[in-house]
Amino acid sequence: MRLTAVALAALALLGTAPAAEAHLRGLVGNDTGGIIPWSPEIRYVYRDIAAAHCARYHRNARITAVHAWYGDYVTFSCYYPRHRYRDHGVVLRVRG
Repeated sequence: MRLTAVALAALALLGTAPAAEAHLRGLVGNDTGGIIPWSPEIRYVYRDIAAAHCARYHRNARITAVHAWYGDYVTFSCYYPRHRYRDHGVVLRVRG
């Protein structure tokens, strides 16, 4: 009985994994940005999808266009945040 319950739980988890990643099937992009095919299931998570994609390249995501109908795309670009290139609080003084 216990083994059956564990087996059923494992099958239930395996069944939900493809459904959870269904919105990522059409994601196309690289380190400069990408596109996500629009569907109603990504309505509230497309910013998170773009952020996760750009985070692989240590960049931030910026949504550039959202066309909310089937057959169209959400486009985004990846960029380096400006604060990474600052001197991190070091003040250089010029004597004059």
